[in-house]
Amino acid sequence: MELETVIKRNSELVTIEKNQHVFFQGERNGYLYFIEEGLLRAYYLLDNGDERVKSFVSAGALVGSLTAAYKKQECSFNLQSILRSKLWRISVEKLLSLAEESHEVASDLIFRLLDLSMKKEQREYELLSLSAQERYISLRENMPEVMQSVSQNNIARYLGITPVALSRIKKRVKREA
Repeated sequence: MELETVIKRNSELVTIEKNQHVFFQGERNGYLYFIEEGLLRAYYLLDNGDERVKSFVSAGALVGSLTAAYKKQECSFNLQSILRSKLWRISVEKLLSLAEESHEVASDLIFRLLDLSMKKEQREYELLSLSAQERYISLRENMPEVMQSVSQNNIARYLGITPVALSRIKKRVKREA
């Protein structure tokens, strides 16, 4: 049985309105969320009030603070909807129990965690090795739904640049096209 089906049968469907938070940095939250529809942003709030967007998460993804859910510590980031979203909420204990009962569920969970790890590796590579313009082009090519639904401020925060720098990059890319 596919992991998505198992999660849906053993969890609660929650609707998160646009701009509503699923959880906040510093909270305790023992759940993982399978995104049925919508778009969310995971971000850090710095002590000086600045925000850094770590990722955009869309339908089909499994998301949550693993530190909070598995290690029972505080969430290290905030999770907020960009669009109205439907999420299946499952406790990490329940998900691990289901994985222990089914090789297929365990295998699917492993592949999803590997996929997440590879996405984090790619994000790290882009931040450390690519120019802001190259990061912008990569985002535009790999996540077009983000370009259509996310504010320019949040795109800039994701790219690690200012909104003014993003505007300049967009103009330069448009001229070069």
